[in-house]
Amino acid sequence: MKKNIRRSLLVFILTIAVIGGAGVILGQTDSTQEAVRVVSEKILIPGGQSVGIRMNVKGVLVVGLEEIETDNEIVNPGLDAGIQVGDMILSINGQEVYYADEVTQIVEKASGSLEIQVSRKDQILDFSVEPVTDRNTGTKKIGIWVKEKIAGIGTLSFYDPETNVYAALGHGIYESKTDTLLQAGEGTLLKTEVRAVKEGEAGIPGEIRGIFYEDEAPLGTVAKNSQFGIYCIGTGNEAGSAAEPMVMATQDQIEEGPAKILTTIDGNKVESFDVLITKVNRQKEAGSRGLEITVTDKELLGYCGGIVQGMSGSPIIQNDRIIGAVTHVFVNDPTKGYGIFAEWMVEESRSLTE
Repeated sequence: MKKNIRRSLLVFILTIAVIGGAGVILGQTDSTQEAVRVVSEKILIPGGQSVGIRMNVKGVLVVGLEEIETDNEIVNPGLDAGIQVGDMILSINGQEVYYADEVTQIVEKASGSLEIQVSRKDQILDFSVEPVTDRNTGTKKIGIWVKEKIAGIGTLSFYDPETNVYAALGHGIYESKTDTLLQAGEGTLLKTEVRAVKEGEAGIPGEIRGIFYEDEAPLGTVAKNSQFGIYCIGTGNEAGSAAEPMVMATQDQIEEGPAKILTTIDGNKVESFDVLITKVNRQKEAGSRGLEITVTDKELLGYCGGIVQGMSGSPIIQNDRIIGAVTHVFVNDPTKGYGIFAEWMVEESRSLTE
């Protein structure tokens, strides 16, 4: 029987880890002299804390299309012109737009066709759209639903005190219907508290639910949404300062066998759970599925069935080193999932300070 949860709202889990430091290895240059070879090591403070992400996207995101009933016919001008769900509206008639209300106002005041520029994956496209008058409301429309804000859940992966960067999720935030990676605008990384966990089962992923600490100062500001995670600049409220620092493992230091993940399933307490590294997919280029893991911890299996939505970013620990972070759960088997190598996330975070 699951633990009683005191309050309930939406939750966001992310993990904290810290980077910085160096190690020294002694080597021999010839038969009579020894030299010192310095090997840089990243020191990470492991996390697992529940956090929330609120983020504006650059441009205005098309999230739906609708038919409009005019006096003579039922039409969808946006769809007919070629606009698709997942398109990011950048400008209308040469005027840049950043908010949904701006698009609505321009459409309602239009006296002719509108030249709309959108971003679609790696393309910039232009469409000419003729607004029509909705007979039910008397207002002009082009048949699209738009928004400029998103919110999501995940687990903080690391915090780097040297660069003041937080990393989370291990994967990016995408537009769900088109799988388009969203470009980050302004956003915040917030502390949260887990209030309930919906258990996962084959074919139906579970999820974590909880609350944002809206009244507290944010942990950081969103700086980058990449395919390998969300990256934020810290505001000085380090959530992982109480954790013991750990060295980041490189791929060659990772092995199949026992490991642990750090995550939060109740309140704001970070807990350690047993997993098994079943496969190490060594990579020359960054990818989000370098590790395959299976949850073996009886408590975690009994509480939520394994990996659930909201655990993305939970750090994976092996031999007292941070080796990676959880990124995905197998839909048909919530006891199994993928992880990204920690080194790829560290590398991705460097772009914010270089």
